[in-house]
Amino acid sequence: MQFAKPESNRSPSNQSDALNQERWKQKGVALRAFFYIFGTHVFAGFVWLLFHLGQHAQK
Repeated sequence: MQFAKPESNRSPSNQSDALNQERWKQKGVALRAFFYIFGTHVFAGFVWLLFHLGQHAQK
């Protein structure tokens, strides 16, 4: 059975690789959150536009 090495035993290159990978994940989460928030606002604006146009439609 093998156990994971503690972080203090990692070489500097492994630590920098892990740090770069963590930064990449953080950027991915931030980008995904931005697109979800932006997309939600676009959808809400479209729904608002439909209600606005429906209110002013000739009946």
